[in-house]
Amino acid sequence: MMRRIIPSAFWVKPSSFHRTSTAFQSTLTEPIHENEPFLPKMPRFDYTPPPYSGPSAEQILKKRKQYLNPAIFHFFKNPLNLVDGKMQYLFDEKGRRYLDAFGGIATVCVGHCHPHVVDAIVNQTKSLQHSTILYLNPAIADFAEALAAKFPGELKVVFFTNSGTEANELALLMARLYTGCHDVISIRNGYHGNAAGTMGATAQSSYKFNVVQTGVHHVQNPDQYRGVFGSDGLKYAKDVDEAITYGTSGHVAAFIAEAIQGVGGVMELAPGYLEAVYGFIRKAGGLCIADEVQSGFARTGNHFWGFEAHGVVPDIVTMAKGIGNGIPLGAVVTTPEIAKVLAYRSYFNTFGGNPVCTAAGLAVLQVIEKENLQQNALNVGSYLQHRLSSLKDKYEIIGDVRGRGLMLGVELVTDRQLKTPAKVETLHVMEKMKEMGVLIGKGGFFGNVFRITPPLCFTKEDADFLVDVMDYTLSKM
Repeated sequence: MMRRIIPSAFWVKPSSFHRTSTAFQSTLTEPIHENEPFLPKMPRFDYTPPPYSGPSAEQILKKRKQYLNPAIFHFFKNPLNLVDGKMQYLFDEKGRRYLDAFGGIATVCVGHCHPHVVDAIVNQTKSLQHSTILYLNPAIADFAEALAAKFPGELKVVFFTNSGTEANELALLMARLYTGCHDVISIRNGYHGNAAGTMGATAQSSYKFNVVQTGVHHVQNPDQYRGVFGSDGLKYAKDVDEAITYGTSGHVAAFIAEAIQGVGGVMELAPGYLEAVYGFIRKAGGLCIADEVQSGFARTGNHFWGFEAHGVVPDIVTMAKGIGNGIPLGAVVTTPEIAKVLAYRSYFNTFGGNPVCTAAGLAVLQVIEKENLQQNALNVGSYLQHRLSSLKDKYEIIGDVRGRGLMLGVELVTDRQLKTPAKVETLHVMEKMKEMGVLIGKGGFFGNVFRITPPLCFTKEDADFLVDVMDYTLSKM
């Protein structure tokens, strides 16, 4: 009988797969038999969560159905009860470890329960939890200063909010007040929130209700995979010029777009598009709003903000999610001139700039810099994208692999020529990957795109495990 050394990041016998211990040996010596199956093995991680004694998943699900918003949905046929998290890993009620490749929808930026962020939150909570911006507090001012330093040009004035929806609502309000116009242009397939103004700017029917949504013109999506012009950004941009010409008085309030559409399926805008569009918008007297709720805070690797990859400088930038590593926090950054538009009346947000939240935000910036997470997002993200692309060469069901850094998408199709969305297959693969210890997200207009947005502390060993699990799952279909 032959024997071989198997690297820990790759394979383990099925009989060993369901163990709950989180610390494994770096290598295994396993017998090889003809046709003996091997499963991908999760990388070593030296942390064991404390025993859980709370309610079970079944009990929690029963309470959710009885007391919570009926619109709430959950992933997986048997939803997970996650009770502990550490860096890029999550643990369920039974102590089983999962690789978190979704990061709470691109929200867990530097890692679950990162000690520096936790310490900042705890220390601030012990001294002062809330004061409102009617009073002075160093946490708010220090974070605003550090955040403003991350932006080019005159983008130096910060407004704090509680979420990305709030941030985008405020940005649209400011643009309309500043320009004196109501018309806003946004891109089809984009998502900007679920309040009154942001629902109007959102261009996905799944997230829209039949209520009045005025003044928004949805233009052609510069979709490099399904779009009629491929990667020619200038041709898509002409639709914006025509929307201004035919759909408005010739003047607009704003253009709002994500550099990479998150909910829309990790769709990166075609090259040259934003630069051309910004020119059309500014010629019409409008402001350019960059929605960085998902693509900001070093996630794309090559830049700190998604818009930087397009060589443009917006007039207003909105952000949330990764800003607080899971703390409810959002922000709008703009120029002093534009910011003045809210000084003529009293704009107030009770929890905007809460000291606990802003202390967490400052800690996140410090961790990104100290641990060089932007470079890690670039290195590991490029490696992961390369490995995912190799699966595309192997499996016809993978129609596209795209994104930047640690914001990646894998689109599944049943026919590569017709690009027929593989909706059922996407759900099946997600379920099977969860059973093997990998959690990924789902998005895209047709619900057939894997969204991979892990914490920025993700390693190449984690990337190998993710791809090997996806490879194994696809091989069994």
